[in-house]
Parts: sequence; C-alpha cells; structure tokens
Amino acid sequence: MLVVLGFLMIAAFMYLIMSKRLTPIAALILVPVIFGLFAGAGLGLSDMIVEALLKLAPNAGLLFFAIIFFGMMIDVGLFDPLIRLILRFAGNDPLKLVIGTALLTSVVSLDGDGSTTFIIVTSAFLPIYLRLGMSPVVLTVVAATANGVLNTVPWGGSTVRAAAALGVSPIDIFVPMIPAIAAGVISVIVLAYFMGLSERRRLGTLVAAETKMAATVGAGGSSTVTSPPVGGAAQGGAGPIGDYIERPNARPRLIWANLALTVVMMVMLVADVAAPVVTLMVATAIGLALNFPQVSQQSEQVKAHAASVVSVVGLVFAASVLTGVLSGTGMVDAMAQWLVSVIPDSFGPHLPIVAGVLSLPLTFFMSNDAFFFGVLPVLTETASRFGVTADEMARAAIIGQPLHTSSPLVAAFLLLVGLAKVEFGDHQRKAIWRSCLVGLVMLLVGGLVGAYAF
Repeated sequence: MLVVLGFLMIAAFMYLIMSKRLTPIAALILVPVIFGLFAGAGLGLSDMIVEALLKLAPNAGLLFFAIIFFGMMIDVGLFDPLIRLILRFAGNDPLKLVIGTALLTSVVSLDGDGSTTFIIVTSAFLPIYLRLGMSPVVLTVVAATANGVLNTVPWGGSTVRAAAALGVSPIDIFVPMIPAIAAGVISVIVLAYFMGLSERRRLGTLVAAETKMAATVGAGGSSTVTSPPVGGAAQGGAGPIGDYIERPNARPRLIWANLALTVVMMVMLVADVAAPVVTLMVATAIGLALNFPQVSQQSEQVKAHAASVVSVVGLVFAASVLTGVLSGTGMVDAMAQWLVSVIPDSFGPHLPIVAGVLSLPLTFFMSNDAFFFGVLPVLTETASRFGVTADEMARAAIIGQPLHTSSPLVAAFLLLVGLAKVEFGDHQRKAIWRSCLVGLVMLLVGGLVGAYAF
C-alpha cells in the first residue's frame, strides 16, 4: 500500500508542476500533506515535517546569504575587470568571440541566476555577433551549456534541490565535484573553440580596419558597440562593460578588498574551516559593511536580491514537507525495498552512474523540481541498500544540468532564445549532442576522482 501511495504521490506532484497547475512550492506542501493523511499519519505529519525542516534549515541559511553575497559582488563590480578583459580579448575575431562567450557566461553564472546571466551575455555579445554576420545560435548554444555547468555551484538550482531532497549539505555535494565541474567548463571552451573556428572559416577573420560596421575601436584598444544593447540594459560607466550594463553601486576603489574577501570566503568553504552557513553569514555582513557604510544602502542591497532569496529559500523549506512525509510515513523505505527486489545485486553499486545518465534526458523533459524531488529520493534510498551514500547520488544527479538549461521548461532559456531571436529547433539541433557530451565528461571525471562509485 505504501509503495502505491508513494509512487502516486510522486506522479501527482510531477503532474501538477509540469502541467503548471501549481507552483513547485505549493505542490511540495499540499501533495505530501494529502497523501500523508491517506497513509494514516494524521497529526503526526506535523512532527515529521518539523524534523525535516530543522535538518534543512542550515542549507536554507547558506543559500540565503550566498545569493546576497554573490549578487552584491556583481553589483559592486568585482567581476567587471574580468568581463572587460574577456571582451577586449574577443575583439572582432569570430573564434575569440565564441570562446569569450563561454568565459563570460561562466563568470557571470557564479551568481546562480540564469536570467541575469543571459541578459548580460546577450547584451555584451549579440550586437557584435550580428554585425559580423555570425550565427546567434552559436551564442545561445555556448551560453546555455556553460550556464548549465555552473548551475552546479552550491547555491545553483540543481545543487539546492538535490541537497534539499536528500537532506545533505550543498557544500558536501559541490567540493568533491570541483574537478568534474572544471572539466565541464573546459569541455564547453573546447566546443566553443570548434564552433568559433567554424564561424571564422565561414566568415573569414576580420581585422579592425575592415570592420567599421562591427565596432569602433577606442584609444585603449577596447571594442565599443555603437548600437543600443539588447534586452533594454541601461548604458553607463566606462569601458566596454559600460556600454552594456549599469553599475550604480560600483565600488572600483574597493575591488582588491572585495576580491580578498571573496577568495578567503571560498577557501574557507572548500577547506570546511567552519560551518558553511556561518562562513557565508560573516562574509556577507563584512561585504555589506565594507561596500555600503550607510544602513539605508545596506537595506537596499538586501532588498535588491530579495526575489531570488525568497524563491530559493522558500523552495528549500517547502521541500521539507515532501522529504518529511516520504521518510516519516515509511513510503520511501517501502518504495526502495520494492526497487531493490527487482534490481540485480551486481547492478546496485553502480546506481550513481544510472542516476547521472538518467539526469540528462529526465531533467530535459521534466523540471528540476520533478526530478530532484520526485525521482532522486527513490533512487537514493534504493542505492543506500547497496552501500551508496546520498552525497554520491546527489553529485552524480547534477551532471544533467548542461542539457537541462536548454530545456523548453526553463524560463531563463526561453529568455535567452527570445533575446537572441533564435528558433527553438535551430538551437536544439546544435545544443543537444554537445550538452550531452559535456554532461558525460563531467560524469566520467566525477567517477575517476571518486566523487561517487564508478
């Protein structure tokens, strides 16, 4: 009975969010409560949910302050010199422009917000692509795939959901996967090289003297796009980045202090010197005091990222209802026992690879919420019977993100193709096999470095 209820609950949850009948937060709360009552939990549901909520609270705190910290660092212009360098490196060479697209996307994706990333990247590069006669499909393929790789940072959508669904730390998922994520970034750059090389051969390498229609070259040698930026970004500031985005809160004099703060914070997170949530809390407080001395400025900075914070942290808290009911009622145990009975013993230890391979198509055809909250917990509980940990399953499950970011279910992707005016089918023809290749490279490297059983 519990097996049937468990699978029906997951199916109902997936249907409601995929058909957009309910938001993920509402579905994560209402569906488990209803099925928990059918399972006979009664008022005991309260204790189950609170127990799960307490386990996920540190993760919610980590994500809360991570979003504010990295959003603040982008707002104060910490990454702008690197962005200028990438744009200067790209110039008017199609090959360098495509590689620069991959690099810029990787840098901006560190804030975990795909929509912001795609607005910045298209605003910076699309006018140059169009003036040189390059295919905007190349831009969307490279940007979407690179953003998917970096969606695996601890505050990224996939890692957040995996951690919330399995009750593990995002840092514990992320750190062992750093070599795999680095391999993913390198794979995107390699693919960008070949796509750029193809564009260069198609168009020919253009020099500054022959590209008056593409850009005007300033005294400092940096390219300045003369047409209005895409996506309605405001103009302001100096240098190439000033032509695409406005930084009203830029703090150029504090760049070295902000860089030092960010590096120390990242080192402490990786070295596990203190609890991750404490590290982020302290770093965020220092960053706010350092860059915004007035209380009103600090308040405005927090409010500027409130929408991202509420959506992510709310999702984590809502997930505690699903995880609490699944474990508290015994549904997940019953479902796992049934799966164990049908899976050969020799196959069980390799379930992380199964989860990784499945994550590619499943996160393309269904939302991250459906996969991480519906499919992954059952696979993980089954894998635990074969000695595989939840951390291992979570690490393997996030490798599907390079392809997931090109899914029509992802709002940020729809924004990307909308800004670039690219047909969905044209994008998919170039993106699917490349994104799958990047994901499989990440899966292979993760196994080789021992992030999960291989």
